Amino acid sequence: MKKARRGIYAAAISPFNEDGSLNSKKLIGYCQHLLSDGGCDGVAPTGTTGEGTSVAMADRLRLPEAFAAAGIETDRVLFGTGAPASGDCVALSRAAIDAGYNNVLVLPPYYYKSPSDEGLYAYFSNLVEKIANDTLRVYLYHIPQVSAAPISTSVVNRLRAAFGPVIAGLKDSSGDFEQTRAFVEATGGISDEFDVYPSSESMLWEGLSIGTAGIISGSTNAFAVNVQKARKAPEGPERDAAMEAVRNARTMASKYPLMAGMKTLEAWRSGDDSWLRMAPPLVPLTAEQKAGLRADMDALTSAAT
Repeated sequence: MKKARRGIYAAAISPFNEDGSLNSKKLIGYCQHLLSDGGCDGVAPTGTTGEGTSVAMADRLRLPEAFAAAGIETDRVLFGTGAPASGDCVALSRAAIDAGYNNVLVLPPYYYKSPSDEGLYAYFSNLVEKIANDTLRVYLYHIPQVSAAPISTSVVNRLRAAFGPVIAGLKDSSGDFEQTRAFVEATGGISDEFDVYPSSESMLWEGLSIGTAGIISGSTNAFAVNVQKARKAPEGPERDAAMEAVRNARTMASKYPLMAGMKTLEAWRSGDDSWLRMAPPLVPLTAEQKAGLRADMDALTSAAT
């Protein structure tokens, strides 16, 4: 079992059946697309953009085995396994590691707001101790505007001191680059084998320049190819132009509810309107929003030609 490879990840959107259950087969096919023509180095299913906290536990528990049966490389997947109940987090993480997927992206317990550092340490240490497998690699998930449970640098370093390489990295979805910088400076970033991932591709080169590991983003469901172009471009005018295209796409995507917007784009790409289904309380784009998104996508395409 390998640590997750570094690079550009999509926080993969989730397809649902008519009865609201997760369509695992379609999700696997979609992730295979992301990992090939979609331009991604890796995928993060059942995370925030994947409506993971709205997916039934039974579906989440079965998913890693289905990924394994499909032969998706284990170092290219970060399963979201966070849950308010520590026992559910352990069960989801164990299902992943039992299927060969040892890299997990773990939300803090997000029902009780502003928990203490001691409480957060207890939650994450419980996960590591209950799994009791040295191949486990935990990526902490800092998204305080949603979880209301911020993860401090002191908690991160206390966990690393206790569990070493098992605490492998962190996704910083705060949207604040100075917060990303603080995580890198506190941990040493990739130079000390701790992989910090900002959540916006607009921060790609700012992040790489200080020692981040790549990007994990919701909008890379649609725009990872652009991000890879910017990542591989030589410094200078070519990179500047590529990053401008990345920022323009990210700015456009941010005009719409992210999950519904990405699902609409996938429905258009695949010709499959079942992608428009959302897990309550989230809802699809309105007709007006769809028209705006279509016009914005046309404008992006025209600007790129």
